[in-house]
Amino acid sequence: MSTGHPPRVLVVGSGWRFTSGISYYTCRLANALASELPTDVMLMRQLVPTALYPGRGRVGRPVNDVDYAPGIDVYDGVDWFWGSSMRGARRFIENERPDVVVLQWWTGAVLHSYLRLATLARRRGAKVVMEWHEVQDTGEARIPGVVRYVRKAMDLLLRRVDAHVVHSRYDLDLLQKAYGLEDDGAGSVTIVPHGPYDHVKQKPAEHTPNTVAAPPVRRSDDFTVLYFGIIRPYKGLEDLVEAFSALPPAIRDTMRLTIVGETWEGWDAPLEAVAASPARDRITVVNRYVTDAEAQQHFANADAVALPYRRSSSSGPLHMAMSAGLPTIVTSVGGLVDAAAGYEGISFVPPQDVPALTAALTSLRASRGRRYADPHSWANTVDAYQGIFRHLGLAPDPHSDSVSAAPDITPVTEAAQCGHEQATT
Repeated sequence: MSTGHPPRVLVVGSGWRFTSGISYYTCRLANALASELPTDVMLMRQLVPTALYPGRGRVGRPVNDVDYAPGIDVYDGVDWFWGSSMRGARRFIENERPDVVVLQWWTGAVLHSYLRLATLARRRGAKVVMEWHEVQDTGEARIPGVVRYVRKAMDLLLRRVDAHVVHSRYDLDLLQKAYGLEDDGAGSVTIVPHGPYDHVKQKPAEHTPNTVAAPPVRRSDDFTVLYFGIIRPYKGLEDLVEAFSALPPAIRDTMRLTIVGETWEGWDAPLEAVAASPARDRITVVNRYVTDAEAQQHFANADAVALPYRRSSSSGPLHMAMSAGLPTIVTSVGGLVDAAAGYEGISFVPPQDVPALTAALTSLRASRGRRYADPHSWANTVDAYQGIFRHLGLAPDPHSDSVSAAPDITPVTEAAQCGHEQATT
């Protein structure tokens, strides 16, 4: 039954203390929804014990300039061990009275908290939507007992979820295989493409920066290829280093490879490959999580981007590259083919195919100076969510158009809650 007023939305996701790609997505989604609907935010604050976090050295250090828009009430936030933080979360829900709670899923570390929050929300009549960025984090999947815990506890959470959002058909297939979703008529799964990450192109003027402006990076006359993102086993960065090293010297000496990323899971193979490379004097490594201001400079100084993933559901750096309009090489894995659909600057290569990657790097030089339009928009994301809320019986925002007019939003009729069910850049 319709509530008779625009639904009040509570977005729940990653906070800035443990900054990751999901922290940015949570912020950008909430800001987009707030442009049309009353929107509040609840953040996961102390995600795990700091000593267990791969980026433990930067926990609590501000790196973001993008932040929540004025008018959004933010509860920061819920700690993994709860304590008084969950009591505060309960009061926040009681005070804000959301009609729908949108949970960002990317890690099993939040599962027990999400189960509690979904229970609190449904007790007071709110609907629950789960937006999936990963079925399960690859690092967590290697920890004994974690997969069993997530699958068992997720069964309880799924019973409290009314609808699901995924970013690609690849993610939809993973979700169906992992949790045996069946169409029981109780809800739906909606494919909603990831919104743009254009904060790397232009600093949002309405926000006060949290970080000091980065010192300028000298623009090289060489053709600069940028790898940007966390360095993990599945990212395939060592393939890119090998491919760059295999370039003919006459071509390699006109190019540079810039690697900007923080090492996780002790994965030093790419850095070892750089040290052993005959092209090491043409490779620059920034081995840390950089600020927004620094990210903007690295994308501004790049002529192209290369993302040689071996697997991936989605990629924040891919959306950064498209927002910057840069020619981009990406492997044809997972949800990345769907994510880059319609982007004229994309070049796909097979995963772990070093010769193909070398050939693609060689071809990139002809694209110097070209920029391309990003096919994605947050307006489409908001339209899709409006459609989901209508499906759940919540009143649409009076200023929105019909979601069915959005060309890249794909509703999929699958069971949203069946008793079986599952991110970073």
